[in-house]
Amino acid sequence: MAHDAVKPEVAERLARLRSRMAATNTDLVALAPGAHLRWLLGFAPAADERASLCLIGQDEACFLMPALNADDSRQHTDLPFFEWKDETGPAKAFADALTFAAPRARRFALDETMRADHALMLTDALAGCARSFASDTVGALRMIKSADEIARLRDNARIADLAQVAVRAALAEGMSETDLARVVQEAFAAEGAKPTFAILAFGPNSAYPHHHTGATRLTRGDVVLVDIGGLKDGYNSDITRMASFGEPPAGYRDVHWVVDAAVRAAMAAARPGVQARSVDLAARQVISDAGYGAYFTHRTGHGLGTEVHEQPYITSANDLVLEEGMVFTIEPGIYLPGRFGIRLEEVAVVTATGCEILSGLSRDLAVV
Repeated sequence: MAHDAVKPEVAERLARLRSRMAATNTDLVALAPGAHLRWLLGFAPAADERASLCLIGQDEACFLMPALNADDSRQHTDLPFFEWKDETGPAKAFADALTFAAPRARRFALDETMRADHALMLTDALAGCARSFASDTVGALRMIKSADEIARLRDNARIADLAQVAVRAALAEGMSETDLARVVQEAFAAEGAKPTFAILAFGPNSAYPHHHTGATRLTRGDVVLVDIGGLKDGYNSDITRMASFGEPPAGYRDVHWVVDAAVRAAMAAARPGVQARSVDLAARQVISDAGYGAYFTHRTGHGLGTEVHEQPYITSANDLVLEEGMVFTIEPGIYLPGRFGIRLEEVAVVTATGCEILSGLSRDLAVV
């Protein structure tokens, strides 16, 4: 196979993908610009309405590429391009690319994030073929992190810890949630990371799990939910901690203890050979036993890597068996409408004997 990219990491990932394809009887994997492709090749071309696809067969791989993006993309890969222009459309180039990559495809895997019109073009061309999603091939490989990937995630967790400390130091009466968001941005940028999201919720806003950071101003006695993440070297961080500006509301500390106990229960359950659902249920049981089951309204966690949310998903319905090298969040929460919400989030790496937590920051309530 003469056309794979030259980086050893890329060649190794392509080889692993082809091994996975053989094991699942998949003749072709079709990837759109996005997380799967960035993980596999280390880059993804520009994404817009123009069809740009990477087609990977058992022996060959290539790009269907809009001509205007070709020169830039060649700087990042030596895979061959089948180019098309706006005035001619992609049909012929696409047919030629399919013939090159997988001329006798019987089963193909489709990137689940692909635009619908591009997906229809692909499924129409392969109408007689069985199909699956790329999450079963590329996604399955992405779940198991290498030592290098874990090292990057560990460094990103360190940066997220520093951002949490910066947030606590900045809390001041009258500041808005958006004011605090700027502190988060500056803290990540100071470490060479790009802030990717910030859920900053003051007082009763913390009872909304995905509150939109806004104009609410901080007053004495407010709890502060801080769920933040950043991107560096292609990998993400994600951490949630709680602070209180002055003494927290009545009953808060008891509920905080329950959520922390749920985190500890999930950590104890996470190890190779157990199902993802067992980790979720361990956390959920603690919260239910304390009488707050109805107020834990989301899954316990999600994978973390090149995306903030990726496989494996830690839900009560997921029977996926955990393996060493998987990385996911543990983030149970209790949300009491009109009062407060509490979420505590760790990033766990499955080890040979259990799990390792990447953050070094205490989950205790920080009273400022």
